[in-house]
Amino acid sequence: MSGACYLAIDTSNYTTSTAVFQNGKVIHSKKLLPVKEGQLGLRQSDAVFHHTVQLPQMIELLSEKIRLKDIRAVGASFTPRNVEGSYMPCFLVGSGLARSIRSVLDIPLYRFSHQQGHISAGIYSSGHFELFEQKHLAFHISGGTTEALIVNPDKENIISATLTGKTLDLNAGQLIDRVGVMMGLSFPCGKELETLALHFFGKVGKINPTVKNCDCCLSGVENICRKMYQSGVVKEEIAFYVLQYIEQTLFMMTKNIFRQYGKMPVLFSGGVMSNSIIRKNLTEKLGAFFAEPEFSTDNAGGIAVLTALKENEIIC
Repeated sequence: MSGACYLAIDTSNYTTSTAVFQNGKVIHSKKLLPVKEGQLGLRQSDAVFHHTVQLPQMIELLSEKIRLKDIRAVGASFTPRNVEGSYMPCFLVGSGLARSIRSVLDIPLYRFSHQQGHISAGIYSSGHFELFEQKHLAFHISGGTTEALIVNPDKENIISATLTGKTLDLNAGQLIDRVGVMMGLSFPCGKELETLALHFFGKVGKINPTVKNCDCCLSGVENICRKMYQSGVVKEEIAFYVLQYIEQTLFMMTKNIFRQYGKMPVLFSGGVMSNSIIRKNLTEKLGAFFAEPEFSTDNAGGIAVLTALKENEIIC
């Protein structure tokens, strides 16, 4: 494939990911970090090691689909969020390689946050490119983040996000993984939990989300699910309960944010938002936009799009 391409790298605490934006399309090459059975994630030192092993493999796979001479710029996730003090060692692996590529190829290097990448991936994969130039509410819901952000167009940063709501304890993805591992599922547990929930056809008890203004609390749900599991409630019902609780929490947060800041388009991204049950309900209730599942989980696709935009490439 020929034509100007824009290389991107993202080394999160879950996935080693590379991507290019070329001829209006994103091409991925990514791989989950290995987690031992029964564990709930990785230490940063282990994540750094696995990225060091896997990143060359992802670059090699990607290089089979592009030509070196077509690379016009490289972008990478340097931090988890675009705020002062945001730092995780795992991002050093990808950002370090990006710096090396910049030096060797003598091309521009663009620095982004992992969160900017998620929002960009959501805008791109949902097809609502107007959100790059329109104020909107963006939720980033994953194992490491549960945040609501008001996003404003920004010529320099493209995506400028202001935190307006967050979890006060557990992240939504952490809740899913803790309940899933408790029930014997494999980490990360999102897919298996969704499969269980889709096989539940009954009704769960009344759900009362803990939402404080625009923030939420999720830790109490883990205790509720543990009691359900210990009392013999079937896994399918517990899985459905967890997802319903998260969906209703996000809905209540959105309504509170609307009351405070006014209505605006809503975009959901992050690994948890690949869930079909949550997606269906919030689309019906809010008319919300969602990143496609391939672009919901950690990926460098959004970084590739941002890199192209910095080079004034037309993406739509």
